[in-house]
Amino acid sequence: MPTDTTASTGQQPGKSGRKKGRKARLIVLVLVLALVGGVAYGGYWSVSTVRASFPQTKGSLTLAGLSGPVDVKRDGYGIPQIYASSDEDLFMAQGYVQAQDRFYEMDVRRHMTSGRLSEMFGKSQVDNDEFLRTLGWDRVAKKEYDTKLSPATKKYLQAYAKGVNAYLKGKDGEQISLEYAALGFSNDYKPEKWTPVDSISWLKAMAWDLRGNMQDEIDRALMTSRLGPKQIADLYPEYPYSRNQTIVQQGQYDELTRTFEGSGGASAGGSSTSGTGTGTQSASTSAGSALQSQLSGLQGVLDNLPTAVGVNGNGIGSNAWVVRGKYTITGKPLLANDPHLSPSLPSVWYQMGLHCRTVSSKCQYDVSGYTFAGMPGVVIGHNQNIAWGMTNSGVDVTDLYLEKLSGDGYLYDGKVKAFKRREETIKVAGGASKKIVVRETNNGPLLSDRDDELVKVGRKAAVDAAAPDRGDGYGIALRWTALDPGTSMDAVFAMDKAADWTDFREAATLFDVPSQNLIYADTKDNIGYTLPGKIPTRAKGDDGSVPAPGWDPKYEWTGYIPQDALPYEYNPQRGYIVTANQAVINKEKTDYPYTLTTDWGYGTRSQRITDLIEQKIKDGGKISTDDMRQMQTDNSSEIAKLLVPKLLKINLADPDVRAAQELLEGWDYTQDADSAAAAYFNAVWRNILKLAFGNKLPKELRVKDQCLWVDPVNTTGPVDEAGKVLECGQRDPDQAQPDGGDRWFEVVRKLIDDENSDWWTTPSNRNRPGADHNRDKLFERAMIDARWELTAKLGKDIDTWSWGRLHRLFLKNQTLGTDGPGFMQYMLNRGPWKLSGGEATVNATGWNAAGGYDVVWVPSMRMVVNLGDLDKSKWINLTGASGHAYSAHYVDQTGKWAKGELLDWSFSDQAVEDGTSDTLVLKP
Repeated sequence: MPTDTTASTGQQPGKSGRKKGRKARLIVLVLVLALVGGVAYGGYWSVSTVRASFPQTKGSLTLAGLSGPVDVKRDGYGIPQIYASSDEDLFMAQGYVQAQDRFYEMDVRRHMTSGRLSEMFGKSQVDNDEFLRTLGWDRVAKKEYDTKLSPATKKYLQAYAKGVNAYLKGKDGEQISLEYAALGFSNDYKPEKWTPVDSISWLKAMAWDLRGNMQDEIDRALMTSRLGPKQIADLYPEYPYSRNQTIVQQGQYDELTRTFEGSGGASAGGSSTSGTGTGTQSASTSAGSALQSQLSGLQGVLDNLPTAVGVNGNGIGSNAWVVRGKYTITGKPLLANDPHLSPSLPSVWYQMGLHCRTVSSKCQYDVSGYTFAGMPGVVIGHNQNIAWGMTNSGVDVTDLYLEKLSGDGYLYDGKVKAFKRREETIKVAGGASKKIVVRETNNGPLLSDRDDELVKVGRKAAVDAAAPDRGDGYGIALRWTALDPGTSMDAVFAMDKAADWTDFREAATLFDVPSQNLIYADTKDNIGYTLPGKIPTRAKGDDGSVPAPGWDPKYEWTGYIPQDALPYEYNPQRGYIVTANQAVINKEKTDYPYTLTTDWGYGTRSQRITDLIEQKIKDGGKISTDDMRQMQTDNSSEIAKLLVPKLLKINLADPDVRAAQELLEGWDYTQDADSAAAAYFNAVWRNILKLAFGNKLPKELRVKDQCLWVDPVNTTGPVDEAGKVLECGQRDPDQAQPDGGDRWFEVVRKLIDDENSDWWTTPSNRNRPGADHNRDKLFERAMIDARWELTAKLGKDIDTWSWGRLHRLFLKNQTLGTDGPGFMQYMLNRGPWKLSGGEATVNATGWNAAGGYDVVWVPSMRMVVNLGDLDKSKWINLTGASGHAYSAHYVDQTGKWAKGELLDWSFSDQAVEDGTSDTLVLKP
């Protein structure tokens, strides 16, 4: 148990002997004050309960289990740098310090990944727990720990858990976090000890967030109820290889000792890759149509998962690029990274330095960067020799399988096989436990067991002769690489101590899930890129783009792409590497034999970054750290460059609409927060998408409760005099389509010169005529609708309009900040911030055009590493180091983050010492 041994001038932990009766009276008083006293209650609670959970940051503490003293030095933003003399002490201290700042977040995460949220929050989370138990992340994590990870990794995980538990020992809930005090209203929940498996499980949650094209598989199948194959192909165009460069251009893969030639860049896929998303499976038509009801139900489950598990729509990505020394001011590489994730409070990232006082075989680490609270090691950052960053590769590592159920089994290769079954008990706070049975086929867990709608399998859908009789119905199973034990935790520690490119590549081969684009730079002026990961191979003709018939062995995975066959690039002649979720290799210019995916990002961000770098090089300038920062915050809209010249040619009769149109004259396409032109253009873009595409999509993809009169398709409901039925959307606004990302940029780009395309048709209504195959008429209506939409939202006076008033970031505590009492939401949440940037912009403050303008994903952090002088590197986090709502470090970085600013990132002993505000010594 940690004990005070020195009087501290820092923030003191609360007394463990505080009486429960006093706590209960205090919380009741606070609740009353919250209801009748407005803002004043916040100050009252901070005097009593809040301060009890603040961490001690000065003086000293005794920590049983340490072999020597450990120094924890925090800067003015509360960011800790830990100094120890052994690996175990280093990671034990990391566990202790992260628990000081973020234990509630860690606790929620482990309950989420293990499907035990109901134990904390009651019956409202039972459906989520059922789904997560069916996936079985914690079961896979335990197998990893037992069978896959190295002895050294297990030792570090154990040390980390020991540190977390040393922090927890002797503390009650209110001494750990304000949220536990709030949970005391209705719940006697007590935090349990941390385990190594709790740390590993979080990697599964991140893999889920970055799982590839599962959403596209679902959407394509759902589209078949209203759209034909040609129309679906229009909405999933081929990657624009001729316009947007791929990642690898002169790179290699070792399996066949081949080199990629030519100037093209990188998608992945052999001749079987269609890129249209229509698939080539013989049973794809039957599978697609039969999936309507069950996929609709599955989407409902995905929509309800906590935001911490990730936005399940398209558009999430990241930027990372590296420039070699010949083009930089320092003569050494500069490396930038900003991963795009759902906004959360606190941020998913935790900044930290882990330093051995002397690097040796006993103590091997000297590394600094971004960690996950709850997991030892540094995930993204740099050590004394190398730096690295990550973006999501988007490779296809998930497949949905249509399964023919038959009694207690399922059909496979003409025979009925028995399900693999297990029983799970879900404990519910304040209620009775619930038992569920999880069934698995040879393709994975049966997700259709988790929703009433999913069991109504394809009862109305037509099937072709190749499909078995539906009988009791079809089910849906998920095959996913992350459901097999892996070695990604080993990879984290191996990257943290890698000394050069060879070490880094060897470490990367261990990073099997999630598959990431890894960029690299070192102090010797080398740069590189490598694509690791466990990526499945499929039978010829099966590209994984649509759900497959599970009863047919031809559609099983045939294996995995060999690690030495995955693309990489080292010191390319061009002197830089850009990765922003675009295609990896150019299938039009290479004979690469494997299909990586058919669903790349379309390269809008990556090409803009490339253009900015090349312009700087062309101008003869040298790139600085601040140049990299400015590139990260570039707000240019590529779709505006395409559309605005055409919008300015539209003749508008209404003077108020013309006044809005005039905002676009002379606009430089930059989406700054104070730009009225950006506000109007994005409203026009949203309305173009709605009129041309959104109103033609099936209800399963449209925004929940937005209703349209449409032609009936096997449906019942009220019918108007024209024979149309009322259909209401079913998807949450943040997940609906068209979301306005760069896939939709490409859709519109391919249609823009076809002025009479069927997609430009808009229906008439009682107030105005429709536009029949007329692009400019549809644009005119979109401009009119946008004008009056913004009048309603921002006022009639266009001089008061600004993009930031529409495009706002709200940071919400992921539990009580979303579903808790109103006063708790007020206490835990922050915002809004008015943001620049936008969808598919380098400054990727993403919004969903179907649902509205609020920000739904963000650059979750930004960093620029200077390999010429590591102390001149820069970084920023979305929120702050602390998860305590009234800590000075709760959101103390957010304002600077919103402005595109970066903080100094000290690394050397002297620089850290110079920036230290508080020092805590942990003693054995």
